[in-house]
Amino acid sequence: MSAALASFTEQWSPRIVTAVNDYDVRVAKVEGEHVWHVHDHTDEFFLVLDGELRIALRETGGERTVVLPKGAVFTVPRGTEHKPYAPRATEILLLEPTGTSTVGDRHDEVPDHVDATTGHAIA
Repeated sequence: MSAALASFTEQWSPRIVTAVNDYDVRVAKVEGEHVWHVHDHTDEFFLVLDGELRIALRETGGERTVVLPKGAVFTVPRGTEHKPYAPRATEILLLEPTGTSTVGDRHDEVPDHVDATTGHAIA
């Protein structure tokens, strides 16, 4: 995993480490804010490899933020609007169906620092 993470520097631009059945295992370096978005047809799994990830969620009962330290896992349920944020340099692992967009099926305007992609191969 460390070799895969050392192979790139871009933030919010996941790399595909391997595939498991019809799912991509992706790693990413993140810092700052992502974008509010929704995956209509799939859950999104996060594992914090290093640093801290916060995920703001807009749910029926209102907004809340989940704080994930190193080693923590969290699954955002399909159809839940969410916005990841890393207060400092953080490394994460994601598990998503192959072809899933990093900005979901619906999203706010995508800022320049966020790569709207379905993942990149490891160089």
